[in-house]
Amino acid sequence: MSDLPILIAGGGIGGLATAIGLAQKGVASLVLEKASRLGEIGAGIQLGPNAFHAFDTLGVGDAARAMAVYIDSLRLMDALSGEEITRIPLDEGFRTRFGNPYAVVHRGDLHGVFLKACEAHPLVSLRTASEVLDYDQDGETVTATLASGERLRGRGLIGADGLWSNIRKRVVGDGAPRVSGHTTYRSVIPVEDMPEDLRWNAATLWAGPKCHIVHYPLSGWKLFNLVVTYHNDAPEPVAGMPVTHDEVRQGFEHVSPVARQVIERGQDWKLWVLCDRDPVMDWTDGRVALLGDAAHPMLQYFAQGACMAMEDAVCLSAELAGAGDDLEPALRRYAARRRLRTARVQLQSREIGQHIYHPAGAHAALRNAIMQAKSPEDWYDAVDWLYGSTGLEGAVSREARTLGPE
Repeated sequence: MSDLPILIAGGGIGGLATAIGLAQKGVASLVLEKASRLGEIGAGIQLGPNAFHAFDTLGVGDAARAMAVYIDSLRLMDALSGEEITRIPLDEGFRTRFGNPYAVVHRGDLHGVFLKACEAHPLVSLRTASEVLDYDQDGETVTATLASGERLRGRGLIGADGLWSNIRKRVVGDGAPRVSGHTTYRSVIPVEDMPEDLRWNAATLWAGPKCHIVHYPLSGWKLFNLVVTYHNDAPEPVAGMPVTHDEVRQGFEHVSPVARQVIERGQDWKLWVLCDRDPVMDWTDGRVALLGDAAHPMLQYFAQGACMAMEDAVCLSAELAGAGDDLEPALRRYAARRRLRTARVQLQSREIGQHIYHPAGAHAALRNAIMQAKSPEDWYDAVDWLYGSTGLEGAVSREARTLGPE
């Protein structure tokens, strides 16, 4: 059955990264995307050095670097006082420490890098309007059932179909995602519409009680990405719903005017209610495995969702290289190498939201004191476990040694 492709459910960043990663190893794949066209919704995302490690391994490093904006620092601001809490430099010392930069990109631009690579490679086939609803397997092949009723055979099936993954329903069967109660509003504005005194070459976080504001430049300094989040105990998932300025303003009346002016400059705001899932120990079912948000959806607070999906693609491609028809043990090795690292990011993302982004009173004062006391080297030491990996070193033994608090 080695002439059959690996089926990949989902044509987002994780699915396309997997397809090009497999192609580099001589493995053919068929990407099945439910949307009528291949593309990404959303706006900016942040890329740590581990993302660039993955780009290089997946063969798209030059293209990814060409469309990224390289920021000078991560800035944490107190949204109540308007004062800076701490600044983490991302200069040459950071790049030397981790071997790669920290950058921000437009999600659509990043998706386009992988899409172009996939379209140019003869071992990658792409299909739209092809949602995978279910699958069957016989020990040698997997047959995917599409929403249209069409059935397609492959050597294996990778579920890269996101938070609401149909494949996860079969592999894990853990029901609906966990609703965090945090509502995020996103906008992208021309750089000239950004207040001049906030046009910083930084990923900036204004942290306040039960709310925060994030902004950074995008697309060659043509745009600014704006993200504001309010912990309003929203009960139901929502994705990409247009909202009014008045709705976005709610929950931010108490923050400093210098921070609040970002909201006033936003345009065409859209709303998401953030969701994640608890980590699980196994993402495989025979010749089927999960990847990216289908395997380990996480909150935005570590800025690692896309990075973890690309690391998954690196690891999966490495395990499937040379596996031939012996897919099941290769998929189990992939899941074993990735599960603890991604679980750590999932759980720490929740904790960062609680203890850094949204605390109030004495909790916030303690945050400020702890973070102000750290030197750049202290910060670099704290994230070495995260930024120093390529996605290939995720062996269980290594991860077990790094699970303790920093």
